[in-house]
Amino acid sequence: MFLLLRTEPSIKIQFAIALMVTILGFYFKISNIEWILQLFAIGMVMGIEGVNTAIEKVCDYMQPKLDPKIGLIKDISAGAVMIVSVIASIIGLIIYVPKIL
Repeated sequence: MFLLLRTEPSIKIQFAIALMVTILGFYFKISNIEWILQLFAIGMVMGIEGVNTAIEKVCDYMQPKLDPKIGLIKDISAGAVMIVSVIASIIGLIIYVPKIL
């Protein structure tokens, strides 16, 4: 986890967002179920980002030159991060929009 935070710009952004929504959770006194959903979403995004980073590093190690097949593998891996990020954003909207309005 600390290696990811030190070396990967995208995980730094995700960590900052996670910290922000955690602070919002305390501010808005979200319910236990909302905490569970929020923490699950944070864990999924950051965990899948770690897996994505590992896949990219393995691909770069195995094939340092540009290769369309490796590019496809990296794109699919990044797509997985995008899917969980969109779902996590929707979870955040479901939790916080009613509290703000």
